[in-house]
Amino acid sequence: MARVTLSDVAREAGVSLATASRAVNGSVNRIVGADLRVRVLAAAAALGYIPDANAQAMARGRTTSLGLVVHDIADPYFASLAAGVTRAADARGIMVSLSETKNEPGREIEIVNLLDRQRMVGIILAGTRLGDAAQDAALRDALEAYRKRGGQVALVGQELDGVPALAVDNAGGAVRLAGRLVDLGYRRFAIAAGPVNHRTSQERTCGIRAELARRSLPVPDELVVHTEPTRLGGRQAAAVLLDRPERPDVIMAATDLMAIGVLAGIRDAGLDAPGDVAVTGFDDIPVASDVTPALTTVKLPLLEMGELVTELALDPDGGSPAPIQGEVVLRASTPPRR
Repeated sequence: MARVTLSDVAREAGVSLATASRAVNGSVNRIVGADLRVRVLAAAAALGYIPDANAQAMARGRTTSLGLVVHDIADPYFASLAAGVTRAADARGIMVSLSETKNEPGREIEIVNLLDRQRMVGIILAGTRLGDAAQDAALRDALEAYRKRGGQVALVGQELDGVPALAVDNAGGAVRLAGRLVDLGYRRFAIAAGPVNHRTSQERTCGIRAELARRSLPVPDELVVHTEPTRLGGRQAAAVLLDRPERPDVIMAATDLMAIGVLAGIRDAGLDAPGDVAVTGFDDIPVASDVTPALTTVKLPLLEMGELVTELALDPDGGSPAPIQGEVVLRASTPPRR
């Protein structure tokens, strides 16, 4: 049986091939009237015509695919965000193309340029910036060039000047968590921070230190250890912190993933968590409540954040929403110290 073509549809509907193409594939320049479009689509349905995805992309200027860029898909934080993005995109009939930067500087820009060439309808960048002004400027330029060609962009997690973003109040969540620990009786604090130039870790670390200083419990520099924001990084930070002359009451990690590594590091040292050393994280990734002991953390609505940033990317006219406010969740990893 011969494949039904767009010419067949045009003939059946009694319109020109150009009109049939605009009605079926869409067009950014010339819009077909509603009555004519209904007639063409009815003819296409009657003949069993299947539109060509490449033809639609050419007509619209963009495909029906959305690019999602994360640092590490193996990280449960990004996996949860991705689940929310795909759920929201599915509801709109949009496919999601996933890329990861592997935390390599400049990789985001390369991926944005690639997704631009692939005519993605939108791009979502998930994750932190690395505090490099030149890198930020280059990324803004790449995103602006993409937007001028009809693409849409949104960020989640961190802001970038002039780009729609769903930001997180990292410092505020850290302040609230540190305050709750002081109220529980903790007095000797240490921080397993991420890399020095990692903005999310910086904001969380600064929030912790500011609140503890306000309560006359300042954290000295030697009790703030910077490592990669991974389980291994958390384990390495714990090894350093537990080797200090005075053992901390609690190690506050910049992320849940790092906190899980801290728990392993405490066991490596022959100590008990939380009996000897308490632990906190940040994000509330799905496994945070399943590890032993269950992690005290700052809960972010990761799945919902993925959905919200997708709506922001596809309908950016409403502007950036207010930053997400995390909720402190106390669990077994931080029992009261009295």
